[in-house]
Amino acid sequence: MTSHQMTSAARPAPSRQAIFIGILLVLALAAPFATYPVFLMKGLCFALFAAAFNLLLGYVGLLSFGHAMFFGWSAYITAHAAKEWGLTPEIAVLLGALCAAALGAVVGWLAIRRQGIYFAMITLALAQLMYFVALQAPFTHGEDGIQGVPRGRLFGLIDLSDTLNMYYFVLGVFVLALFFLHRVINSPFGQVLKAIRDNEPRAISLGYQVERYKLIAFVISAGLAGLAGSVKSLVFQLASLADVHWHASGEVVLMTLLGGVGTIFGPTAGAYLVVTIQNFFASAGSWVTIIQGSIFVVCVLAFRAGIVGVFVPFLKKRGIDA
Repeated sequence: MTSHQMTSAARPAPSRQAIFIGILLVLALAAPFATYPVFLMKGLCFALFAAAFNLLLGYVGLLSFGHAMFFGWSAYITAHAAKEWGLTPEIAVLLGALCAAALGAVVGWLAIRRQGIYFAMITLALAQLMYFVALQAPFTHGEDGIQGVPRGRLFGLIDLSDTLNMYYFVLGVFVLALFFLHRVINSPFGQVLKAIRDNEPRAISLGYQVERYKLIAFVISAGLAGLAGSVKSLVFQLASLADVHWHASGEVVLMTLLGGVGTIFGPTAGAYLVVTIQNFFASAGSWVTIIQGSIFVVCVLAFRAGIVGVFVPFLKKRGIDA
């Protein structure tokens, strides 16, 4: 056997998972040349928002009806920091995400003391409280929101006012966040979260500090939801009450259920489906909600595990974790 043959034999073949992810990345990199980049960026922002929410619902079993408070308030913080303080985009985005995580620590500490519908109602009540604070706070500018947010220059070098540069920045943030979520889910910490979801009393009997794990998961979820809101405020150069309204919390629940709860790529598929419906039927006015609801009913009946969830057993047999 020649040295070239020995080297080829020793080199491990790429896994199907790596090939699958590689194909998705190539498609994402080429996508702005085939369709409108702003549409793609909106989808990525909401996909990250849904993925953050999915960590809580799909892997801990906690249904939050108040995640819009993290999404919206981080958008306000980032927009204000970029416009009024003149911070660079990466610092403004990081500041928004950190503030969302801090808010998540407070809300989570209060909410995780209850379970089920009571947990959901506490998060909804606190989100409504934060909505009215946003409505009255001077720096949020009430119903007008913070407009004309400058995108700035990334690391002082890359001009994000260029749409293509902005798209690749959003894509980079999304890929890194999704990779981080994948690592969390498949870590020992993630296995404990799944144990809590499946049988909380048993997890307690094994000696795990369940409330501590729930709180950490809640903070991570809030921080990533805030990251999505921060990036969205730069994409649209706007932070408004719509981002912090309860309707945004309902939308992210819808996206996650449509795509597939407890899957990696399900929230992304669900987010793009909802965003596509909204854009395609934008001229339909109030009929958008009816059309969206009808499609939701059809998808729930046809894909009970979600669009991606239905294909998870098929993909797992082929060594692909979706």
